[in-house]
Amino acid sequence: MNDTIFAPASAAGRAAVAVVRLSGPATRAAVAALAGRLPAARKASLRTLSDRRGAVIDRALVLWFPGPASYTGEDAAELHIHGGPAVLDALVSALFEQGLRLAEPGEFTRRAFETGKLDLAQAEGVADLIDAETDAQRRQALDQLGGQFSRVQDRWRDAFAEALAMLEAAVDFPDEDLPADVAVRARPAIERLLQELARAVGDSERGERVRAGYRIALLGAPNAGKSTLLNALAGREAAIVAATPGTTRDVIEVPLVLGGYKVLLADTAGLRESPDEIEVEGVRRARAWAQDADLRLWIVDGSAAEAPSPAPAELRPGDLCVIAKRDLRENEAAWWAAEEAEARDLGVLSVTAKGPNDMAWLEQTLAERVVQALAGAEPPAAVRLRHRDLLLEAGSHLARALDQGDALELAAEDVRLAARALDRITGRIDPEDVLGRIFSTFCIGK
Repeated sequence: MNDTIFAPASAAGRAAVAVVRLSGPATRAAVAALAGRLPAARKASLRTLSDRRGAVIDRALVLWFPGPASYTGEDAAELHIHGGPAVLDALVSALFEQGLRLAEPGEFTRRAFETGKLDLAQAEGVADLIDAETDAQRRQALDQLGGQFSRVQDRWRDAFAEALAMLEAAVDFPDEDLPADVAVRARPAIERLLQELARAVGDSERGERVRAGYRIALLGAPNAGKSTLLNALAGREAAIVAATPGTTRDVIEVPLVLGGYKVLLADTAGLRESPDEIEVEGVRRARAWAQDADLRLWIVDGSAAEAPSPAPAELRPGDLCVIAKRDLRENEAAWWAAEEAEARDLGVLSVTAKGPNDMAWLEQTLAERVVQALAGAEPPAAVRLRHRDLLLEAGSHLARALDQGDALELAAEDVRLAARALDRITGRIDPEDVLGRIFSTFCIGK
């Protein structure tokens, strides 16, 4: 980190104000050269910015943050200029002339991580906060940025230290005057840790769903009314609706916000046997999406004279059977679907996309399901698949430690390996390539 970086921190395009951030050892000199003199620390000052030839670039607000009391832990600054593209281009050219370079995506936050201002889980919270589309995502990201996982991990680290101390004492000082059961005393601590990690793994799935979106699949036979319901819930023409069976050939995903949470609602190809290769592939994709969904809505045309047997194999207890086209005369399909739903432990709703009250009722029902699945008394500590994988790895090592019996050296090593897996979550030990992948997902300027 011997070089000095800069980047626009505001969105591209014409705007009232643009913000350019600087960080690194040459920041002080660069700001003084642009503004004539260095402003007081952490105090917004109005300055005229000029390039090396003395040509005025703009009148700007300049903020100077001497390290380590800055976001990155280095000397840093922000230049708040007018947001016209020509002004920004002139300032960028002036900064290049002073030997500064354009920051890579996420490089400011990576420097904050490398100087100890943030751990890796907190840095990921920064990225999640920028990407937050819903209030639930915002709250979860703020918890992560505030060090929630770090505090949980500190508690786990104390438990690891306790268990390791007992195991290593039994290994390293077998002839000392130690309690005979000193190694046995480590077992309850390891078992408690294993239980906590298992709970954290379960909660991580909830955290990932808050981030990525709760997935709801619309399943059913062709012309059951899936696309019509999708459009009604989306409030726009997201899918083509036609009388021709097999109109929907691919999975159409529509993002919604229900109960304050992000939801991905998917219209899928009608489930039926077909000689058409494209339709067969559409049905395969529909089944695969439904298999991984959090909730499946089995859409049945209640006005159909014949039952659309069989029901989708992907249905699970707790899914919903939505009998559509309630505005038409109820027929054999509706009665059969209601009986089938009861046998499969599915909830049953009878709606019409033409009725605003029906759609409000369906939307409220779905929102309640989403909130029930994603809300909890405590926010999840782990919120990414990366976190979940490392928790599983740590749990695997702890379980093996419990199975080592009298091989105390091996048990101690497994506990150490579990602790290292957890340290990779917050980045206390993390290979360079992993850091590169994580920070490359950030936007430039952050």
